[in-house]
Amino acid sequence: MIDAIALYVHWPFCQSKCPYCDFNSHVTEAIDHARWRDALLTELDHYAAATPNRRLTSIFFGGGTPSLMEPGTAAAVIAAARAHWASSDDLEVTLEANPSSAERDRFIAYRNAGVNRLSLGIQSLNDDALRFLGRRHDAAEAHIAMTHAREVFERVSFDFIYARPGQTEAQWQDELSRLLEFTGDHLSLYQLTIEPGTPFFHDTVPAATEDQGVALFELTQELTAAAGLPAYEISNHAQPGAESRHNLTYWRGGDYAGIGPGAHGRLTSDNGFTATHQIHDPMRWLAAVERNGHGTGKLRMLGDRERAEEILMTGLRLVEGLDTTALSAATGFDLSSLTDSDRLDLAMDGGFLMRDGAYLRTTPAGRLILNTLVSAILTARET
Repeated sequence: MIDAIALYVHWPFCQSKCPYCDFNSHVTEAIDHARWRDALLTELDHYAAATPNRRLTSIFFGGGTPSLMEPGTAAAVIAAARAHWASSDDLEVTLEANPSSAERDRFIAYRNAGVNRLSLGIQSLNDDALRFLGRRHDAAEAHIAMTHAREVFERVSFDFIYARPGQTEAQWQDELSRLLEFTGDHLSLYQLTIEPGTPFFHDTVPAATEDQGVALFELTQELTAAAGLPAYEISNHAQPGAESRHNLTYWRGGDYAGIGPGAHGRLTSDNGFTATHQIHDPMRWLAAVERNGHGTGKLRMLGDRERAEEILMTGLRLVEGLDTTALSAATGFDLSSLTDSDRLDLAMDGGFLMRDGAYLRTTPAGRLILNTLVSAILTARET
């Protein structure tokens, strides 16, 4: 039985919807905070009862904009999670925030509630880019929020979006260099993707070309490594020891419970491995929790191949690579002798994949063609 478990808490509300965002976020005029707090606690009770005797390793409040949640709600969820599961004194508790909803006193209230790591969605230090991205803050407000975040929290992560339409290497180098002079111990740097269903998709906003994306990605790796924040995952960079413990649970194939509208979970039991998905629509989720004690929309057992494919896809995103011994124990997929695949040999010889003991790793070039590599590995495993 897996001992460790992480907790993801989804807060679905935002002040406005960004045109690139395909997350489960909703704009609403009024929120009954007491009702939402009670519902989150009720669903937490449900999943805690299904996962007894676990060790809680992290809590992550995502969204949406969790910094619109009342600090008392965060405090209640944190206290309840600690009561349900054993946890250490240095439990990592992360909350996502936007500069437009960030005030120093509010940061202090979240810290007092038990949050000890802040993830701040800056996205750019350029006013024109912020307007293009539909953000409610400007560069000056971003700097103020970043300053307050570093004053209040020992651990801070900043999110940025690059590879925006027309962005040159020189422009990104200037912006990222300014960020690196100011940053804390963690950065999440994402290339802009145009997702179906978003306003950017309907407006046919152009995505960066493959060559542009590769050039900007390589520049990002160079600058962050030189600043002491090397990549530990495709889009995430940290000082050694400052990696997001919560996200490492996802990428290493660990167990996590998800509560709140649209939240996902992955849970091991005596019956196998279960994927959970909470009802997407906030009000339907709320009604289901009040009626049934939880808002689970889908509950599905994952077979070994599907589970192995998930672990391959996430594990190979990491610079540390995929622990093939752990993969074999979890799914029965033994990748220790993959030597009979022409495609895999080409990936090795071409400098895209490498072995290091029990670990299978992608190189920086390999992380750019991850889907192709996963397909090659699964094909080799089946021959």
